[in-house]
Amino acid sequence: MICSLIDPNSNRIGQWLNQTTRIGILDLSHSMSPEAAQGFYMITAWDDKNQKISHTFEIKEYVLPKYEVNIDFPSIITSQEEEVTLKVCAKYTYGKPVLGSVIAEVCGQSYGYFVWRPESVPSICKKYSMMVCYPLHTQNCYLLGFITVLLQVSLKFSSPTELPGERTSLNLEASPGSLCSVRAIDESVLLLKPEAELDAATVLGMLPVQILSGYPYNIEEWEPNPCPYPESVFGFAEGARRKRSLFYYPQYYNNFDDNDVYNIFKGVGIKIATNSDVKAPVVCAYSGPEMRPEMGPEMGLGPNVEKRTQKIRKFFPETWIWDLIPVGKSGYVDLAKTVPDTITKWAAGAFCTSRVGFGVAPKTDLTAFKPFFVSLTLPYSVIRGETFTLKATVFNYLPKCIMVKVTLADSPQFTAQPCRGCTYTQCVCSEESKTFQWTVAPSELGKVNITVRTGAVRSKVLCDNEVVTLPDKGRTDTVMQSVLVEVRDYQPHETSVSLTLPTVFVKDSAKSFVTVLGDLMGRALKNIGDLLAMPYGCGEQNMLRFAPNIYILQYLESSGQLTPEIKDQAITFLESGYQRELTYKHDDGSYSAFGRNDPSGNTWLTAFVMKSFSGAKKYIFIDQANIDQAKNWLGQQQQSNGCFASVGKLFNNMLKGGVNDEVTLSAYITAALLELGIQETDPVVAKSLVCLKESSRNIDNTYVTALLSYTFTLAGDEEMRQTLLSNLDNFLALVISGVGRYWTLANNAQPMGSVEVETSAYVLLALLSGPSLPGFGLNYSAGIVHWLSKQQNANGGFSSTQDTVVALQALAQYSAATYTAEGFISITVTSPSGQRNQFTVNQDNRLLYQEKQLQEATGTYNLRAKGKGCVFVQVCALPLLIHILSPRNSSSRNECFHHVLTLMSVQTCVIFFLQWIRGIT
Repeated sequence: MICSLIDPNSNRIGQWLNQTTRIGILDLSHSMSPEAAQGFYMITAWDDKNQKISHTFEIKEYVLPKYEVNIDFPSIITSQEEEVTLKVCAKYTYGKPVLGSVIAEVCGQSYGYFVWRPESVPSICKKYSMMVCYPLHTQNCYLLGFITVLLQVSLKFSSPTELPGERTSLNLEASPGSLCSVRAIDESVLLLKPEAELDAATVLGMLPVQILSGYPYNIEEWEPNPCPYPESVFGFAEGARRKRSLFYYPQYYNNFDDNDVYNIFKGVGIKIATNSDVKAPVVCAYSGPEMRPEMGPEMGLGPNVEKRTQKIRKFFPETWIWDLIPVGKSGYVDLAKTVPDTITKWAAGAFCTSRVGFGVAPKTDLTAFKPFFVSLTLPYSVIRGETFTLKATVFNYLPKCIMVKVTLADSPQFTAQPCRGCTYTQCVCSEESKTFQWTVAPSELGKVNITVRTGAVRSKVLCDNEVVTLPDKGRTDTVMQSVLVEVRDYQPHETSVSLTLPTVFVKDSAKSFVTVLGDLMGRALKNIGDLLAMPYGCGEQNMLRFAPNIYILQYLESSGQLTPEIKDQAITFLESGYQRELTYKHDDGSYSAFGRNDPSGNTWLTAFVMKSFSGAKKYIFIDQANIDQAKNWLGQQQQSNGCFASVGKLFNNMLKGGVNDEVTLSAYITAALLELGIQETDPVVAKSLVCLKESSRNIDNTYVTALLSYTFTLAGDEEMRQTLLSNLDNFLALVISGVGRYWTLANNAQPMGSVEVETSAYVLLALLSGPSLPGFGLNYSAGIVHWLSKQQNANGGFSSTQDTVVALQALAQYSAATYTAEGFISITVTSPSGQRNQFTVNQDNRLLYQEKQLQEATGTYNLRAKGKGCVFVQVCALPLLIHILSPRNSSSRNECFHHVLTLMSVQTCVIFFLQWIRGIT
């Protein structure tokens, strides 16, 4: 079987080849991006005979209804009735009535009519007699009919009502050996889209046997005049004068549901030849205005989305259960489940298949309910810069009146203002509700969490002449829900950049260019073949090429751009590098450049290997024992103060970047352990964090501070994280150049560019790996990304291994966080003389590196962008510089070669920084 998924733009976004069903059921899944295109998607399946069947579903933005409204109104009203009764009932999905007022309008629709009175009226009191005959055939009988074996399937919850967050059991009973698909969804979903229900008739109607029913047109027995004449219908005497009828005319209906002999045979595709009367009289229509009721018997608005008690209620799925359950020999299965935090009715259903048939279980319900709770009313999404009204409705189904206090928790993600004249402590009596509201202005993009706390408080104030009570249990409720903040302002955005040239450069050599990228990783992906490299060499050199492959794969996968070809190539490289690195493993689980030929493993390299193996485990087989052994060996190197000792030899010191002392080594190892998913309460990690926190008090080094900020972010220590990031933001080493932002490191002997890249990348990782902080939103991160992207070399990498690994990890995390599946942006770059260059960025070319040469090398350029999405635009001037070499100090060794040519003299100087490259040539 082959299955495919087509989006509204006719793009095939999912495909499954050579699939096999289990007892007629195939279970597949496809992750949808939060920015998926809205509209109708189509799932198509082809069987082995290339017969296909399709089904469509819709993706759209919506807010689930909280209650339903049913209208009971007579379908027929006679003219003799002076009054009719209209009943309107509104109830929440958890069964309680909705309090409020109803405005109902009942409108009548007039129809024209015609009364025909014949000249002679037959006696209505006359008695008539008739003979009814039917043939009884004792031979040549046909058995018309078949039986589809329907499985007996039952589904039942252990109790009809449960508290949110409590455990419950769902009992499934079916024929032994059956395979059952079980689902439980919020009743609100069915109110929003009631046709989503499944029943046996729907499934049986899809069976291929339906294709065999009916006759082709050329063998159908059409009757030229099947209806009796009007005389016999209205009692005309033969030869009497006919009157025109406004509405009556013979009309033939081919009713497939007629259960006469002819249609029964026709329904199974059998043509009979007989002189017997096998057709029932044809229905002749009385054609008149179709009477359509203005209001049907039922109209629905919708349900509720609610929360939990003492703990924060924040799990509000629309689909609670979606499982494929095999039924054993007993025919019974008990599914233990935790009730979600939504206060609603959960509609559960199941269908089962087996070797003997198909069956659908009758729907069963479970109501998640608590007598005191708060419900939030939120929009699906808001546009950045907008404000919206947050409504919190408190419901009291306790037997007594209570005084409630409602609080909106503070958050750096939004600002909130109380409504004018609102009071947030009020009486709420039994079976009543009160609504509280705030004006909220989100300050960040993405999902913004909103937490509202409510609780019963003591009060001497009377509520409806009742003394308020303080219930012993269930007197508090806390709800956390999120609202999506998007960028939908399609107003053009304009900015300007100025190009200047240095004082010393080759005359007429300056050229200016504008570069446009729809993806900040576009430059790295431009040379993906060079970044994805086959590892080789010793234990250190092997990791040089092994690690970058992981972060390129992570980025491509998270942004939905990983092709099978690139994945296969990267996996081949990773598998080769993994196997090669194991040859440099010591018996104690550590790693070094030459393995067992070295006296011991190296602390930093072992941590680097452990971190890289953990990242690669998602793509290739990595024996967990290798990771655990490295972790255990690192734990043995921990000192009494909690920091780690540097053990073993590292030949290429540039491999480890800025890690050059006890604190940086300990921070690096601790971050690597936390990236494995090890909790901060782990003894080794907890002890190391104590050492790092103590050491951070006397640190003014930007690299160390940046690395520590990332480490404490992974540890979940928000206080330390905010302190360290605030210190970095106030350092004199922070350089803000235009929209770019980076950190320098003074008095460092290592080449500056590498440390600056690594430092800035660690700050970016610290910002992206934890909750957003005030003043450190995506705009702050974008400044770092802007500078980092300018430091990439022609291959998309950086100057050394460690800064390449850390920077690619940070850039991949930023790009994945800002990736959008939709978007279209037009960019106009206007030169000082008025020349315009147009660029377009969409999903088809977002990875395309677009570049154009500009006419003027200096001046102010205007940039104008319009559309939706994120785009990177860079305008730069490239003059040919005249560089005068300054005398080198004695620590550098210069070897100069003087070549005399016919046209020019070239002097080449080769400089080795021996203190950084030792032992490997």
